Amino acid sequence: MAKKAKDTALNIDNILFNCRDILRAARNSGSFFEKRDMMLTLVFLRFIGEKYEDGIEKLRQTLIAQNLDPDDENIRAAFFDDATFADGTYDLPPEARWSTIINTPAPSLNVALDTALHSIATSSEQLKGCFIEGTFTTRNLGANDIKKLVDEVNKISHKAFGEEKDLIGRVYEYFLKEFAVNATKEEGEFYTPHDVVQLIASMIEPWEGTLYDPACGSGGMFIQSAELVKSKQGDISRINIFGQEKDAATYRLAKMNLALRGLSHNLGETNDSSFTHDLHKGLYFNYIMANPPFNLKGWYDPNLEHDARWADYATPPESNANYAWILHMLSHLKQADGVAGFLLANGALNDSDTTLIRQRLIQNDKVEAIIVLPRELFITTDISVTLWILNQNKKGGEYHGRNLRNREHEILFMDLRQWRENAVKNENKKKVQLSTEQINKAAEIYHKWQSEGTDGANYAVPELYRSVGIAEIEEKGWTLTPSKYIEFIDHDLEIDYEKEMARIQNEMRDIIKQEKESQTMLLEAFKGIGYGID
Repeated sequence: MAKKAKDTALNIDNILFNCRDILRAARNSGSFFEKRDMMLTLVFLRFIGEKYEDGIEKLRQTLIAQNLDPDDENIRAAFFDDATFADGTYDLPPEARWSTIINTPAPSLNVALDTALHSIATSSEQLKGCFIEGTFTTRNLGANDIKKLVDEVNKISHKAFGEEKDLIGRVYEYFLKEFAVNATKEEGEFYTPHDVVQLIASMIEPWEGTLYDPACGSGGMFIQSAELVKSKQGDISRINIFGQEKDAATYRLAKMNLALRGLSHNLGETNDSSFTHDLHKGLYFNYIMANPPFNLKGWYDPNLEHDARWADYATPPESNANYAWILHMLSHLKQADGVAGFLLANGALNDSDTTLIRQRLIQNDKVEAIIVLPRELFITTDISVTLWILNQNKKGGEYHGRNLRNREHEILFMDLRQWRENAVKNENKKKVQLSTEQINKAAEIYHKWQSEGTDGANYAVPELYRSVGIAEIEEKGWTLTPSKYIEFIDHDLEIDYEKEMARIQNEMRDIIKQEKESQTMLLEAFKGIGYGID
C-alpha cells in the first residue's frame, strides 16, 4: 500500500490518496471501474466549472475595460445570460456550475451531481456522451462520504497545479495504479507519461495536419501533443484529431478530456475495436502517435483473415496483436509522407512468428527508426518498451524546414536503456523519467541522421546509436533488436591487469604490515601492565 504523503503542501497525489481512502471505506462505492468513473466525473465537473468561472471573470474584466458595468441588469442580460466564449469554455446553467455543487448540503449532493450531468448533456451536443447520467444516485454514497469526496476534489485546480498539466489524465493514471489489480502487464491500461509523449512528438513533429491514435485511451496523447504544438507553433487549430477507443468508460473519458481542452476531435460515434470495426476506414493521416496495449491477446476475429490491412504482408498471429497494430497504423498513413511513432513491447523486435511481416516491412522501407527505452518509465508496469518510427517517405526532401537526405534501405537504431538517472520522487516503487535535455538529445540524433550531409554508413556512437543498412539486417535474420547492431564496449578489456594486480599486491603488503605493527603494539601493551607474555 502506498504511504500517505505529508500534509505540509497541497499535493495532487495526497488529494487522490484521500479520495481513494474515502471510496474504499464508503458503502455502495462499487467496483474499481465505478469508483474511477465517479472520481473522473467529479473531476470533470470541477474542471468545467472552473473554466466557466474563469471565463466569466475574463468577460467581466473585458466589459470593465470597455467602460461597461458588468453588474448592470441590461449588460448582464446581454452578455452573461447566454454567454459565449472563444476559447472552448462552455456556458453552464446554474445547476451545473461547481459553485452550486460545492455549496449543496451533503444529503442533497448525489441528486445535485446527477442534475448537473443531465443539464450538461441536454445543453451541449459536444459534451453528450462524456459521462453516464445517474452515476451518483445509482451508487448513492452516504451523505458524509460524498461530501468528503466533493471537498477533496474541490482542492484539484488548474490554478494550483498548472494549466499545462493533463490533470484528468493524471487522475486516471493514479486510479489505474491504485485500483487496477486485474490488469496484467501485457493487457493492462497504461497512461502514457508526459516525457514519453514528448519524446515521440519531438521525433515526428506533428505540428500541422491530421493526427490519429487507434487506441487513444484517455486522450492524454492528444492533450500533451497539443501542448507541445502550442509551445512550438502556437496554433492547435492546425491539428485535426482522430482517434478510437474500445473501452466504453475510457472512450467517455477521452471525449471528456478533449472537450475540456476545447480540442476539435473525431473519436467516432461510439467505442469499438479498431480491428473489427475501424471507425475511420478509408481515411489517411499525416501523423500517428499511439501506445496500444502491449502483447494484446483476444484481438482476433475469423473475419479478419483476409483483411485488406495485411493483404500485402501476412495475417498477424492470433496470439498477439503487436503486428496487427503495426499494419493497422500503416494502412492509415498518408502514402506520400505519413509518419508514425508508437510504442510496442520489446518482443515485437524479433518474434519468430512475425519474421515474414517484419522482413516485408523492412524491404518495403517502412521502418525508419527503432529506439529502445529505459525500464520503469510507466507507473503501472516496469515492462521494457520500444519506440518504432514508420515513414512513408525515406527518399528525402524538405520536412518542417529541414532538408532531408535519401535514407532508403537504412534504419537508425538507438538504445536508451542506460538513461535511468532521473528517478521520480514520491513513488512507492522505482520509476524514472526522461529529462527535457535527454529528449532533445534523442531527437537531435534522429534529425541529424535524417539530414543532408550525414554519412549514414558511418553514423554511430558505441552503446548509443548506429545507422544500419538492409544487407546487414538481412544477414541477422531480419531482427530489429538494437543490441544486435550497436557496438557495445567490453569495459573489462580496458583494464591493465598487470598494473591492477601490482596495485592490489601493494595494498595487501601495506595491510599486512599495518596488521603486524598493531600486533606488536598490543604485545608491548600487555607486557607493560605485567601480564608477562613471552
